[in-house]
Amino acid sequence: QVQLVESGGGLVQAGGSLRLSCAASGSIFSINAMGWYRQAPGKQRELVAVITIGGSTILPDSVKARFTISRDTAENTVYLQMNSLKPEDTAVYYCAIDFGTGWSEGRWDYWGQGTQVTVSS
Repeated sequence: QVQLVESGGGLVQAGGSLRLSCAASGSIFSINAMGWYRQAPGKQRELVAVITIGGSTILPDSVKARFTISRDTAENTVYLQMNSLKPEDTAVYYCAIDFGTGWSEGRWDYWGQGTQVTVSS
């Protein structure tokens, strides 16, 4: 089994920053991709950032200039640095990992439980 533990969420004022962490543990062999998604109330879960085994990153235009995804491969940990936060960034943020290629189609092997990020105006 694999466990993903997220941390770093909280309440921040607009314009502020937060850094999310997600540590994977358990039966981990080779993680092909690690990612972050978010889900706001009444909305569908959406992709926030992905980092592949090769170090390539994918971020949507809505966050590309403000968010950065990075990883510590040795520690099986992925980070999401979020700067210039806006109230519309308020959501539950989930991390995910994939051992194969399903991530490119939105199919991830494991998900974390989520961490709340609230941005006040």
